[in-house]
Amino acid sequence: MKIGLVSPYVYPLPGGVTQHVAYLYENLRLRGHDVRIITSSHGLQRSSEGDVIRIGKGFSVPTNGSVGTLTVSPRFLSQVREILDREQFDVLHFHEPFVPFLSPIVLRLSTSVNVATFHAYGGWSPAYEFGRRFLGGYAGRLPGRIAVSAAARHFIDRYFPGDYKVIPNGVDVDRFRRAVPIARWQDGTRNLLFVGRHEPRKGLLHLLKAYRILRKTGCHCRLLVVGSGPQEREARRYVATRRLGGVEFLGRVSDAEKAQLFRTADIYVSPATGGESFGIVLLEALAAGTPIVCSDIHGYKGVVRRGREGLLVPPRKPRAIAAAVAQLLNDDALREEMSVNGRARAEEFSWERVTAKVDDYYGFVIRRLAAQRALPPSFHAGIPPSPRTPAAAR
Repeated sequence: MKIGLVSPYVYPLPGGVTQHVAYLYENLRLRGHDVRIITSSHGLQRSSEGDVIRIGKGFSVPTNGSVGTLTVSPRFLSQVREILDREQFDVLHFHEPFVPFLSPIVLRLSTSVNVATFHAYGGWSPAYEFGRRFLGGYAGRLPGRIAVSAAARHFIDRYFPGDYKVIPNGVDVDRFRRAVPIARWQDGTRNLLFVGRHEPRKGLLHLLKAYRILRKTGCHCRLLVVGSGPQEREARRYVATRRLGGVEFLGRVSDAEKAQLFRTADIYVSPATGGESFGIVLLEALAAGTPIVCSDIHGYKGVVRRGREGLLVPPRKPRAIAAAVAQLLNDDALREEMSVNGRARAEEFSWERVTAKVDDYYGFVIRRLAAQRALPPSFHAGIPPSPRTPAAAR
């Protein structure tokens, strides 16, 4: 089939959704599909780069305690019509279909089979609460709906009730398994690792407070901090004013170095305060075989099983974080058991398996539309056969 992956977040800038789109693109192509990515531009990127089609300009805006993208263009309608007429997609797969303005406009003009993946999770959303009446018609144009977790499904179903298939995020298992620890940090000191944007939702300051407790109690360890963001200056000031030794701010790193850091770490710590639908970084830690201490929040509990791959602690509780880290650092056998469990758990989220589930779901939606005589006239591909295990797409 010819498939268009529509992302309102600027591809390939760093981010969970763009990473998801990148791996889905690669693995759908490996399964024999003809795939394009429809996204916006940011800065001086060209309008077209191989299989990447850019429409409009993306601007960063605060959303859900983090940073999102708002895409604008003076020629949206004509550009989208031209691209859809030229490409003739069988399936358009939208990632966060209601993020303004790229995705809703493509969805409005689509004559393809429309499937959407919902990645977000949060509390009450004023945008969805006040916009659902307007967006109801757009939701009605989505015969296929995917949520990356039960938490994400619960969140979106509150505003747009419907039949959602839960298909999780994936991880490149081999990349993390093959990575080699960084010799610089292999000096006998235990390493804690944090990877994430420096913003309140990710809980970095709570981790720094926990690390201070650990140091005060005589725990000899090091904290490696990866990422950047609006809270970085505050975090550095906290470390400097309290003379916290052993904290290394590494900034942004390449994907290859990130994989090495996960293999270098003795414990990965994710102290997020909430608003996480899934936690891709947890999958990366699992694939690297790194034991985990993370917040006991909805989006994480579907990835890390309590006591098996990691320890879950109440969010915003530095003392609980410190206690869990100390427990793992003092129990070599438990860390080894969690490492083995983590690698096995990561296999369930390999991109090959996740993409196969997405592909099967495309087929399920197409067959259902065909049975209802509701396939769009522009659909030119053959009807995918039912899988050998029919329950897989339900």
